[in-house]
Amino acid sequence: MDSDRLETQNNCPDELQQIIDEFQLADPRERLEYLLEYSNDLPDLPERLHGLRDSMEQVHECQAPVFLHTEISDGCVQFYFDIPPESPTVRGYAAILAAGLNGVSPDEILAAPDDVYILLGLHEALTPQRLRGLHALMGYMKRQVRNLR
Repeated sequence: MDSDRLETQNNCPDELQQIIDEFQLADPRERLEYLLEYSNDLPDLPERLHGLRDSMEQVHECQAPVFLHTEISDGCVQFYFDIPPESPTVRGYAAILAAGLNGVSPDEILAAPDDVYILLGLHEALTPQRLRGLHALMGYMKRQVRNLR
């Protein structure tokens, strides 16, 4: 692993780094299975946000309808996603990002690498079109955090 890649990983919050480590130990087929397992773990949109869905930001680069809402409370970021179950790839990636980034500080979110999908090895298992959507999702998350600071 080159030093640039190692430096990028050092910017990951601990929870996210643990997930990355798990994926890196797996072969590409297993990574896809892990991603699909994570898709089942994406929390439902809280009831209080159901009425706000129309004001949630849509990630247009994703093939599926992906909506994002971000909040900062007591110095901790919380991401909420509305993604249909019929879109397991992006649901799984969103679930990974939620598991790895919810509850950390805005500075930690902004310092996290933009290419988490590469650190997870998903570039070896997914098409470039799907990867563009995953890359865009992280960009939207960071932009929302910057706008809330």
